[in-house]
Amino acid sequence: MSLYRRLLVMVKPYWVKLGLAMICMIFYSLLTAGQAFLVKPAFDGVFLKREGVPPFIKNIIIQLHLGDLLLKKDMEMLLLLPVAIILLFLIRGTFDYGQAYLMNFVGLKIINDMREKLYNHLQNLSLSFFTRTPTGILISRITYDVILIQSSVSNTITGLIKDAFTIFALTGVVFYRDWKLAIIAFIIFPLAIFPIVEFGKRLRKFSRKGQQQMGSITTFLHETITGNRIVKAFNMEDYEKRRFAGEIHRLFKIALKQIRIRALSHPLMELLGGIGVAVIIWVGGYSVIRGELTPGTFFSFMTAILMLYAPIRDLNKVNLQIQEGLAAATRVFELLDTTSEIKDEEGAILLPPISKEIRFQNVTFKYDEEIVLHDISLDVKVGEVIALVGMSGGGKTSLVNLLPRFYDVEKGQVLIDGYDIRTVTLKSLRDQIGLVTQQTILFNDTVRNNIAYGNLKSTDQEIIEAAKAANAHDFIQRLPQGYHTIIGEQGVKLSGGERQRISIARALLKNAPILILDEATSSLDSDSETEVQKALEEVMKGRTVFVIAHRLSTIRNAHRIVVLSEGRIAEEGTHDELMALNGEYRRVYDLQFKDDGMGAQTTSKGKEVY
Repeated sequence: MSLYRRLLVMVKPYWVKLGLAMICMIFYSLLTAGQAFLVKPAFDGVFLKREGVPPFIKNIIIQLHLGDLLLKKDMEMLLLLPVAIILLFLIRGTFDYGQAYLMNFVGLKIINDMREKLYNHLQNLSLSFFTRTPTGILISRITYDVILIQSSVSNTITGLIKDAFTIFALTGVVFYRDWKLAIIAFIIFPLAIFPIVEFGKRLRKFSRKGQQQMGSITTFLHETITGNRIVKAFNMEDYEKRRFAGEIHRLFKIALKQIRIRALSHPLMELLGGIGVAVIIWVGGYSVIRGELTPGTFFSFMTAILMLYAPIRDLNKVNLQIQEGLAAATRVFELLDTTSEIKDEEGAILLPPISKEIRFQNVTFKYDEEIVLHDISLDVKVGEVIALVGMSGGGKTSLVNLLPRFYDVEKGQVLIDGYDIRTVTLKSLRDQIGLVTQQTILFNDTVRNNIAYGNLKSTDQEIIEAAKAANAHDFIQRLPQGYHTIIGEQGVKLSGGERQRISIARALLKNAPILILDEATSSLDSDSETEVQKALEEVMKGRTVFVIAHRLSTIRNAHRIVVLSEGRIAEEGTHDELMALNGEYRRVYDLQFKDDGMGAQTTSKGKEVY
């Protein structure tokens, strides 16, 4: 019932259109019943003599095949009835169009609202949610599952209301024509409720499984299409083909079970309807023969009964669609009910521009149950450049991820000018932080818009200056449309170094007082790195910078080097101070850094500082 309530809440803003649609449905249903009602005047008024003929004489005349004697030449009625029928169908069609348009409008608006709400909610979820939830699953929720809800909202609500009103109106005709036969009919027809309920339960179960499998397929497609270069490099095309065949075969088996339920429900409903009609024909026909009913009354009754069967049968289809929609709604609302682990606290304040220091105070952090940072304490003055060094898995990236609150500390505090960053708004915190990562994230948009991302009010001149500082302006000018060139998904039309330089330009344009460079120059060749390094040195002046790098040139320029080992600070100081200590930094240096004399560093054992 909570699902129904939540869906109704989404319908509420459109109650006026929904109300008009329901009015159209009511008149549509009444006019549908009117078709059955007209059978009696059409039959008795046109084809049978108006003056009464004793029932037993009618039976004798019919048995002698002299039915023509009963025909009546009532031209007035013959002319009026076709006009009435045409008008009835015209008006009925108008109301049908009205309800169809209005209900589909409401359905589409609800789905539009739901997709927008889902996407907005996703944007507010913490980074940890995305690390544990496959991208394909989320895409499937917003696309496939929401489409099923749309079908449930627009089609099933329409069908449910329209069929219910039609059943009610036709039931009135049935009881008006002959209440005794009506009672017999309504003893038989309720038997159809049992398969409707049972099939609905089964279909909802398999529909949920199908939606889950569709999410798995979407995840699989996202991984293999975006990772197609690796697939080809390792000659794994045939392997991926077999995996995909297995995934779609599992979906096929689930879909086949749904088809069996749908296919079985229809003939079973037909059988129950046939039994009911057969019994009514026998009882009603016997009443006509005995003269208790006129043929017009009987055929009007039978028409209503036959027309009544269709909406009852359709209710079964509606129920099956509702179950699919409810299964999809369950998955969608599960996502909407997921709360962000990182959010503004009640009463969060704006963080003033940084002026003093950043302090990591007894910080402990863990992913799931694994502790990756142990009791870290680190003070960073404004304007300092801090290099974070250590073996892979030492906790360097985890430490800088705490600063913009991608994650929250397990214990301890991260303070900016004495403010615990958990007590300030996320926007005011992140407005003061620029970020360049090794994994370059670009969007399928123009070069200009990618650089201006995060500062969309930037002028063209400011964008060009940022690109020049990142040594990107020259190659951008050579692109087909320059700054207005679409770079493709993840910047696929650019080289790795070009993508990284656009990412650096984006961070420079933000002009944030705190800058995080996580392997920022790792994708650049020696020539480009030299130019970008010069630009970064200028940009870093007056800013507080955290550098994670495997290039010794970057580390040497830092005010302080912090060595992390197994989630703890092992050493800190300048390059010369740490080399003189002959400790962990010296060990890492001797193990990993080998200066080739050209400013580019490689590792002696194929490893790099991460």
